[in-house]
Amino acid sequence: QVQLVESGGGLVQPGGSLRLSCAASGRFFSSSAMSWYRQAPGKQRELVATITSGLRTNYADSVKGRFTISRDNAKVSVYLQMNSLKPEDTAVYYCNAGGPPGAYWGQGTQVTVSS
Repeated sequence: QVQLVESGGGLVQPGGSLRLSCAASGRFFSSSAMSWYRQAPGKQRELVATITSGLRTNYADSVKGRFTISRDNAKVSVYLQMNSLKPEDTAVYYCNAGGPPGAYWGQGTQVTVSS
């Protein structure tokens, strides 16, 4: 069974940084693309960033140059480093395996950017 557990969310001031982590279980990890999505109140869930098994990355235009996705297959984890955060980055962030989007989702972690 695949499980994804996110952590690292919180409250940060505009211009600040956060690092999200997603710990995965299951043998799928090293061969799967991993993604981060986010969903703000009243909005649809959107793709933020993807990293393939071959370490290719893609980003939403809104986060390019500010966010970095990475993975550590030995630790079965994927990360999202978020810099220069803006109030519009406020959302629940979800880890996703496969796809994108894949069939497996984490429970989400709240990120709030506010002064």
